[in-house]
Amino acid sequence: MTRAVLSIGSNLGDRLGYLRMAVAGFAAELVAVSPVYETAPWGVTDQDDFLNAVLVVSGDLDEWGWLRRGQALEEASGRVRERRWGPRTLDVDVVTVDGVRSTDPALLLPHPGAFERATVLVPWLDVEPDAVLPGHGRVADLVAGLDLGGVTRRDDLRLA
Repeated sequence: MTRAVLSIGSNLGDRLGYLRMAVAGFAAELVAVSPVYETAPWGVTDQDDFLNAVLVVSGDLDEWGWLRRGQALEEASGRVRERRWGPRTLDVDVVTVDGVRSTDPALLLPHPGAFERATVLVPWLDVEPDAVLPGHGRVADLVAGLDLGGVTRRDDLRLA
């Protein structure tokens, strides 16, 4: 039994529909679903804004199982990987898996960019106010050091 934090995002097509698809894909393992946030793109900025959320899941999968499940959902959404940090129908990132560190290039844990991404940390903080990102500290402290200018909570949009 493992517990994981997953970040989901979409900026192409039916953004909310793709996030709902991800929630449905992890429905049996859901512990918590964050509110939806609309966020400015990160990395490649000449693209549409994203909808983002965080899922906390728990189940009989290991870190590779969470990754494979997320990738299968991305594939089912029609995701095409044309450029790094480019537009996507659905992105599912494994942020952390309790007690697991990985330096495998196919699955770095904790996720190497999570500590500086409001798209991950802000929704995570909503569902786990005492969350800690291994190797980086309390999520609340990390959020306090970020520019949140491009992050808007969308209470009009619901995932669960």
